[in-house]
Amino acid sequence: MFRDLSRPIETGMPTYPGDPDVTLALDATHEADGYATSELRTGTHAGTHVDAPRHTLSEGETIDERGVGAFAFDARLVDCRPLAPREAIGAEALPEPNALDDADADAADFDADLLVLRTGWASRWGTDRYRDHPYLTAAAAERCRGLGVGVGLDAFGPDPTPPASPEEAGYAREDEPDGTPAHDALLTDSLAIVENLCGLDGLPERFRLYAFPLRLRGGDGSPVRAVAEWEES
Repeated sequence: MFRDLSRPIETGMPTYPGDPDVTLALDATHEADGYATSELRTGTHAGTHVDAPRHTLSEGETIDERGVGAFAFDARLVDCRPLAPREAIGAEALPEPNALDDADADAADFDADLLVLRTGWASRWGTDRYRDHPYLTAAAAERCRGLGVGVGLDAFGPDPTPPASPEEAGYAREDEPDGTPAHDALLTDSLAIVENLCGLDGLPERFRLYAFPLRLRGGDGSPVRAVAEWEES
């Protein structure tokens, strides 16, 4: 079975604070030109997308330097719910190397290369509260790094997002990290980060996830068509 896990790209869609707005507009029409073409203006991190190491690391790998096979994943769904606004996801919420696997397995035998974290924040897409998503602690990011697995999320990303307004800042927690420590921990080892996923409800625990980016020369990330595949039982 297949399921699309990506957000439609459309004019006015939510974007990370400070990122370019998205517009998709007709450039030629059947009525005037006999054919249709459209102009798309977007940032590289709009909608459902993957990050390249260059996103937060000045000398990191660019999106076009990665082999295409790096964007086909053996994924494991991790249900982190329920979570409060801006709640930290600790390492204890993530599977151990031997969880559900052979008791003698170690990190090298971990049978997934992407943990898809279901936070429940997909339901807040299009609202200011989408910014108040949970995030990974440094320990959780290091757990992923130690396992050699990337992260997919139904949120803006693995680090906190700035609140929408001073009033919304009341939800921020005093111990929230500054900067992009979770991004840096994962991208330093070229581990995948797939952001703004949707449609995670009802997925099996194990599935294949395909998230192929545009081949942007020197790109720091790219929108993707994220698709889950699994065998129907």
